[in-house]
Amino acid sequence: MAITKERKQAIIGDFRRAENDTGSPEVQIAILTSRIGELTEHLQTHKKDYASRRGLLMMVSRRRRLLDYLKRTSPQRYLEIIRRLEIRK
Repeated sequence: MAITKERKQAIIGDFRRAENDTGSPEVQIAILTSRIGELTEHLQTHKKDYASRRGLLMMVSRRRRLLDYLKRTSPQRYLEIIRRLEIRK
């Protein structure tokens, strides 16, 4: 269920802003989006897995806070990341 190392490196490579960037809001949002997608698929088959559902809600909340921060500090980067990840506003 966890994201693989290769997948995480690919996501970092796609969304980083500089050569050694691994912690910018864009990278964190992209990684969280990938994890949210995997967990959503898991919960569709395991409907009573309430512990994972709680984890999913916490990840969605963390991603929302990062998106709010990005919108507040750099609206253009915010619009670009939601367009690239196909996230609803």
